[in-house]
Amino acid sequence: MADERVAGIGRVVGIDLGTTNSLVAFMDGETPVVIPGEDGERLVPSVVAWTDDGIVVGNAARG
Repeated sequence: MADERVAGIGRVVGIDLGTTNSLVAFMDGETPVVIPGEDGERLVPSVVAWTDDGIVVGNAARG
């Protein structure tokens, strides 16, 4: 199994920034691994909100 890390760079991460949902994944050997959002979901809504408490993203920002 080939090491997917490029010399001097580390692990390669893919980011899909969609107009509705986004996701982030990396390769573990030959298997893609999707990094879930804070709520455990693979797809995260492509929403950002600025509130008095700070910046909120994903499902929490949809409210």
